Amino acid sequence: MTKRYITTAIPYVNGEPHIGHAVDYCLADVAARYFRMIGDTVRFQAGTDEHGGKIFQKAKELNIPVEEYVAKNSNKFKDFIARLDVSYTDFIRTTDKSHEKAVQEIWLKLKKHIYLAKYEGWYCTGCERFITDKEVEENHGVCPDHQKPYERLKEENYYFRISDFKEQIKQAILSDELLILPDFRKKEMLRLLEESPDVSISRPKSQLTWGVPVPDDDSQVMYVWIDALSNYITVLGYPKKDISEWWPATVQFVGKDILRFHAIIWPAMLLGLGLPLPKVISSHGMILADGQKMSKSIGNVVDPVEVISKHGLDAFRYFFLRHIDTFSDSDFTWTKFEEAYNNELANDLGNLVQRLATLAAKNNIVLDSTQVRDFDIEYKELMEKYEFSKAFDYVWGKIQGLNRMIDEEKPWVLAKNGETKKLDVCLKKLINELLAVNLMLAPFLPATSNKIGEIFDGQVIPPATPLFPKQ
Repeated sequence: MTKRYITTAIPYVNGEPHIGHAVDYCLADVAARYFRMIGDTVRFQAGTDEHGGKIFQKAKELNIPVEEYVAKNSNKFKDFIARLDVSYTDFIRTTDKSHEKAVQEIWLKLKKHIYLAKYEGWYCTGCERFITDKEVEENHGVCPDHQKPYERLKEENYYFRISDFKEQIKQAILSDELLILPDFRKKEMLRLLEESPDVSISRPKSQLTWGVPVPDDDSQVMYVWIDALSNYITVLGYPKKDISEWWPATVQFVGKDILRFHAIIWPAMLLGLGLPLPKVISSHGMILADGQKMSKSIGNVVDPVEVISKHGLDAFRYFFLRHIDTFSDSDFTWTKFEEAYNNELANDLGNLVQRLATLAAKNNIVLDSTQVRDFDIEYKELMEKYEFSKAFDYVWGKIQGLNRMIDEEKPWVLAKNGETKKLDVCLKKLINELLAVNLMLAPFLPATSNKIGEIFDGQVIPPATPLFPKQ
């Protein structure tokens, strides 16, 4: 039995949960469910990032205490995760007192790699990060994500010396000691690593008040990185506890937009602490809306709660885990979603289950004792490389193959002709094939897999109602 630790990026709580968060959670949930099914023990982290200027400003605009604002928004994410049926084990808030104390101890452990320096340059309030001159030039002085001009700042901050660790990080990435997925992101991260400057890790208290105080300097507040990234180990009890039972993480799931921080700043922090690097960082792409980036200003944002409310959770999980590529940017349209629901979920899977259950019930088929089943080798290989959309395609190919098999073997003709022995063998074979496929379906569509299991778990099979009524 192997112990596995799986993490998700902690969202900033100044906005509503969105599609990108949902994909992050669902991918991690598939990994967690799969590992549990093969007998491993899993710890699975989720949480919320709650410090920073944007949050403080938003609470001020709403005229509510910032503590109340972050608590309310953190609960929104907890509710959202529950709605997605994500099987996490640990939830952390960066305003937890234990976390705040831990990151101050982490700061002190990293102190020989930290220095105080004056900064004059560019800053994006929306991203809450400092921007290099090269980025400013490439983006023509305007943040592409927030459509606002960069600000020119002059202040004194603490810096974390990334340069102390660049060669170690480079070798770890090249050797796949730190495996970055997908592979094409590896070259991108190596290029960014070469260009990466030392990173600002504090702001003057005159500019930022809502944050963890810097140890031994009342004039400064921790800024983003040491506070937010440390959550992956503080949730395990670091530095008070020995976390070697769970760390290094088996896999950390992040969006491609924050991969650079997880592939450069986070490894540098871990090396500075003398901790091993995560085994895998898996980055997913962006979800486009009809070929365009989702944007509130354009009005093309897809609300995951709306999708779930309209079609159900497993329909949501189906589309976003199969039709949204695990690693690349992918497109969502309501037309694509509804076609996938009706033609694939309702027709391929729902109709398959109903046909088999109805035929078995009508012909009094009594199943033999439950057979021991294992995952197909091809499926296991894809799952263990975190190629989940390909693994789901593989499962769906099996479902479509079963539909073809029913059409070829025509059990209804056997029933009509009174060939009871042939019918019994035929239906039992088809049902056992379905149950083998259902096992592989479970990490992706847990509720649907449970329903299928319940239909065929007794010796006498009841007729089934449609799993996915056509809409």
